[in-house]
Amino acid sequence: MSYIGKKPVVGNFQTCDSISVVNGQAAYTMQVGGVDVSPESANHMLVSLNGVLQAPISSFTVSGATLTFASNLATGDSIDFVMLLGDVLDIGTPSDGTVTEPKLAANTGGIVDWQAVATASATMVAGRGYFVDTSSAAITMTLPASAVRGDEVWVIDYGATADTNNITIARNSHKIQGASADLTVSTERAGFTLVYVDSTQGWLLRDK
Repeated sequence: MSYIGKKPVVGNFQTCDSISVVNGQAAYTMQVGGVDVSPESANHMLVSLNGVLQAPISSFTVSGATLTFASNLATGDSIDFVMLLGDVLDIGTPSDGTVTEPKLAANTGGIVDWQAVATASATMVAGRGYFVDTSSAAITMTLPASAVRGDEVWVIDYGATADTNNITIARNSHKIQGASADLTVSTERAGFTLVYVDSTQGWLLRDK
């Protein structure tokens, strides 16, 4: 994102140094560690006066490092704290491994939760990939009972034995490729993705 002027500081939460009230004065300089600081705007601040949080703009304004209250303060008033929030509308760049799949927008694609090698029949879950080992016997992998547009499952013939012991993709009441029939995989080293579209076509092969 481009900015005119200073780029907002992302999540740089700072508590200003204590500010002593001067009788009859409304404007005060904000500092952190003795150095002037300038918040992005009054809306990027938390200001407490006499134990009450103040409303930005109506109760106080800012210009550069100067905090100005709507009216002059008096002896006995107390500026409890002034906190600068940085750019609270931007979370910045998440750390690696901190964003889980449910938090991603629908149909972002490219993320597969690969499961341990399957050596027995099982019911699949959308968003997961399955290495299917039919070296000992044929295996049936059942599609999810419910599905919504964009749901995907991935299947790979793990042991290059699907030609001898087939992998059956059980439709679980949904259509596959528009047909009310299970899908038989009999190609050695087959690997494919099924994506659900609607009740008319059901699960479709995204790649073959």
